[in-house]
Amino acid sequence: MESLLIIFFSCVALGAFVGFMAGLLGIGGGLIIVPALLYLLPSVGIEVEQLPHIAIATSLAAIILTSLSSARAHNQRGNIPWQLFKPMLPGIVIGAMASGFISELIPAQELKLLFACFVILMAAQMAFPFKAENERELPSNKVLFAVSTLIAIVAGLMGIGGGVLFVPYLTWSGLQMRNAVGFSSATGFMIASAGTLGYVFAGWDVQGLPVGTLGFIYLPALIGIVITSMLVAPIGVKAASTWPTPVLKKIFALLLAVIGLKLLLG
Repeated sequence: MESLLIIFFSCVALGAFVGFMAGLLGIGGGLIIVPALLYLLPSVGIEVEQLPHIAIATSLAAIILTSLSSARAHNQRGNIPWQLFKPMLPGIVIGAMASGFISELIPAQELKLLFACFVILMAAQMAFPFKAENERELPSNKVLFAVSTLIAIVAGLMGIGGGVLFVPYLTWSGLQMRNAVGFSSATGFMIASAGTLGYVFAGWDVQGLPVGTLGFIYLPALIGIVITSMLVAPIGVKAASTWPTPVLKKIFALLLAVIGLKLLLG
């Protein structure tokens, strides 16, 4: 019981940080949640073979409310280009739902190493971002569908909302940064929702999961995170207009690099 309470209140604090960063930098928070849960969850008896799947699934479930709160704030500011959802929404749903079943085919240690490499790559991208091509026209609907499917699969496998992938791709394709961040907030909600369903069904019949799980989702950690994350996300959105986000991104990138190397080296 003591370990459970420690995890719960740790996740309450984690949720506040994740919610703020989601609004500030347009990320779903999975790059923070997953490593934190990989560290916290063994204390309640979650086995190594199940740990990455549970951490990633719980992260996706937490991102549902975090991204919804962030997306609502961005929509009020007119930052979401809704016209992009027609070509990209089907790919987002298909890719995100498939990710839960794909993850079952990947052994736990390999999934953890994949996540570590992904975190390091995302740290490099945030520290040295792609330059936007404002003269460039957005790709065709077929390309947008294919890209959205691929991004949703990767996002679902890594337990993230997809913002760290959608934002650089869309700004490189010519979309303004505020619109790319707004779009990533809205798609983060959709990826997380579809991906969560995939992980619930994929883990439904798995034997040996601890008490308090729904499929691969660990509910005590999820509740702790969402209590604060959805409340703090609008504060991050407001801060994005005044805080030096390029500097903050480089600091955050350094943190991600340290986390990724620690996971990679074991």
